[in-house]
Amino acid sequence: MFRGVYVDPELDKYVNNPLWPILVETVHTIVMYPHHKAYTASNLLSQQPQMTSRELATKLGISLGEALVILYELGKGG
Repeated sequence: MFRGVYVDPELDKYVNNPLWPILVETVHTIVMYPHHKAYTASNLLSQQPQMTSRELATKLGISLGEALVILYELGKGG
């Protein structure tokens, strides 16, 4: 947990997968990724700090993979 950010327990099954670095690299190429991450950090998590990756994906209309990376990086302070 970092700055009150809830870390979705579902992340563990993905982060420990050998393909995780490829997912992160792919998500970082999404043009809107920095904006989605900033909006999540500044607006969404302050309203709902225990938001899951699936909830975030639905709320922003993004892929589950992008939501996982956003929450992981915000949870780790990245």
